[in-house]
Amino acid sequence: MSQVFKALSDPTRRRVLQLLRKGPMSAGDLSDQFDVSKPTMSAHFAVLKEADLVHAEKAGKSVIYHLKLSVLEEALLGFVESFGIGGAETPESKEGTAQ
Repeated sequence: MSQVFKALSDPTRRRVLQLLRKGPMSAGDLSDQFDVSKPTMSAHFAVLKEADLVHAEKAGKSVIYHLKLSVLEEALLGFVESFGIGGAETPESKEGTAQ
């Protein structure tokens, strides 16, 4: 989970994920959306892949990135549940509903 939050800590990587919500995109098309160098974007893509938030596939000379939303959902649900929000009911939450 810490790798996911490391990936999400950067606004450029969050924007990449937002763009990928619309559908798969090539590395070049994603890079064109940002005013940073290609090596910098490659580093961002590497962090996203390490966190398992994106899947990269080769298509000829291009690399196509796909969002792995299920990994993001699991990480966020795990984070929320670590604070006792959502998920399974605790004994304290059941006390108020007993009749």
